Amino acid sequence: MSIHIIGTGHYVPEKILTNFDLEKMVDTSDEWIVSRTGIRERHIADAATATSDLAAAAGRAALESARLTPADIDLVVVSTLTGDMPTPSTATIVQRKMGIPPCMCFDISAACTGLLYGIDIVHALLAARQRRTALLIGADKLSGVTNWSDRSTCVLFGDGASALVIQRDDHGDDDFYLASEVCADGNDADFLKIPGFGSACPATPEGIAQHLNTITMNGPKTYQKAVTAMSGACKRVLAKAGISASELHWAIPHQANDRIITAVAERLGIRENIYRSVARYGNTSSASIGICLDELNRNGELHRGDLILTAAFGAGLTWAAQLLRF
Repeated sequence: MSIHIIGTGHYVPEKILTNFDLEKMVDTSDEWIVSRTGIRERHIADAATATSDLAAAAGRAALESARLTPADIDLVVVSTLTGDMPTPSTATIVQRKMGIPPCMCFDISAACTGLLYGIDIVHALLAARQRRTALLIGADKLSGVTNWSDRSTCVLFGDGASALVIQRDDHGDDDFYLASEVCADGNDADFLKIPGFGSACPATPEGIAQHLNTITMNGPKTYQKAVTAMSGACKRVLAKAGISASELHWAIPHQANDRIITAVAERLGIRENIYRSVARYGNTSSASIGICLDELNRNGELHRGDLILTAAFGAGLTWAAQLLRF
């Protein structure tokens, strides 16, 4: 038996919001944003576009890449923190929009780490022979949960989706999934959160006025935790697999902040082949690593057998690292 990623896809809205646009909205500047985050622009969905629309577009691109049809899919998993609605799951809405036949569908809530959580879960289901072909999507419309008057957070986020088609082959003898560490620590959950409007803080007019339905973040604490958690998880994953950083073909960290990416790379001793897209998209949550994979794949820069180290960090606090063989 073998399990492989056989298709990749991504989608971002056409509208681009640049740093110069943000200069007209809040007290900030292109120089301030670039020097602290590396972000130059981000894609923003319009009011009529839902997370499921982003997800379905990425899913269609991944199916095309895999040369499959919706009828070939028997598992749909969507990682999102901006689901279309509390229930049903966004995965079922994506299933409907893509014309996928009845099958197992569910969402994952692990914020920016969600795609790596999803890879772990999907691989386990396929390895247990519970399903054969999975569509795994990371999608978020973060513009809908951004406080556009808060200059410390509104410069960070963009909208987008990415998708992977992962399939089991009962006649193979290799696997794309080499080593993984997936973790969370709820003790620091207050560092990065959307306070409302769940059961602990129901929606009220006062809450909307206080922006309780938008992202709040302790930037310095989140930065410190992200660098420590991601670099530590990467070292442990490489050790599990018996692989050195010099053997990697690509390192793909979550695209949240260029300074975090650089700090993690330095701790690992990685100086080359670090993929960066944060300048063009900002932080797209669980879509970011999949966007990078799809760009590399479509540009002909991924080859069968390449070793890829991924790492992510998000609200929860959640983090993960995985060593994959494409």
